[in-house]
Amino acid sequence: MVRRKLPIPSKTAKVRDIVTFYLYSDSFARLAGKTQKKYETELNKAIETTVEGKALGDYKARTLKARHTNQAYQKWLKVGTHTANYRKATLSAAWKHNMRLDVMQHDPVALIKMEVTYPRRVKWTREQVRDFMTTAYSDFRWRSIGLIVHMAYEWAQRVGDMRTLTWDDVDLDAQRIDLKQSKRGAEVHLPIPDSLCDMLKQQKEDFGFQSYVAPKPAPRGGTYVPYTVDDIDTAINEVKTEAGLPKKLTAMDLRRTAITEMIEGGADLAHIMQVSGHRSPNSVKPYMVNTFSGASTALAKRRGNDDEHS
Repeated sequence: MVRRKLPIPSKTAKVRDIVTFYLYSDSFARLAGKTQKKYETELNKAIETTVEGKALGDYKARTLKARHTNQAYQKWLKVGTHTANYRKATLSAAWKHNMRLDVMQHDPVALIKMEVTYPRRVKWTREQVRDFMTTAYSDFRWRSIGLIVHMAYEWAQRVGDMRTLTWDDVDLDAQRIDLKQSKRGAEVHLPIPDSLCDMLKQQKEDFGFQSYVAPKPAPRGGTYVPYTVDDIDTAINEVKTEAGLPKKLTAMDLRRTAITEMIEGGADLAHIMQVSGHRSPNSVKPYMVNTFSGASTALAKRRGNDDEHS
């Protein structure tokens, strides 16, 4: 989208005018490119939702009622609770931007009664990760996929950052990576264990002539490119099927799995945040689920302390 300064919406502005004003704002421009694209997509779907016979975006913003936004939300729920809440959040961001500039005085978006979304709890077992990597590494066409999963699991990083990781981020001699995460710009500095380092050295022999650590194995137009989000999901599903792994496992579950394992292992919160790149302890809390392994570790440490003081 070409950015240009738009005039402040008038008193008769429609909801779609409020949204457009936000999309061309400095506040929106400061979001990451991937987030901008997702926001714009969901905002457009939100304002095209039909409420009482016309699109939400065609209502005058100053006279939009809470019943209108709640009816729209009920329709979004048919797609899914997560999507409904995300659309509400993006519309709220646009609305609040206009309120800060005194374009709007009331906020019918804030009065949407939201459904609770329960965090996903699916985790890989170590055996499942092992079976996945064994299958992927056994076939050259899946080697990059194996590396992406291996790195995401080993370092508790997002698959998207592993998908686009470049050799500039990797120091095989020092066995470390220095990565700037794409989502929030956090910088993490992580060691490369021997087993992963061996695979990376082999990968560099074959793909070190180009930028990406784990590109698609076949060039496109003579150029090696990273997997797209859709491509990587397809390839990971192929490997899961070949390895006989459950369909419910997703690549996104690898980061949750790794962080949960660190918690179960007794790693303190500060050290976990240095690995995961989280800036707030509250962001790590969703990973702190009750597990038998974690409880066993905690109770063992308690017994150890009792022994020391007996």
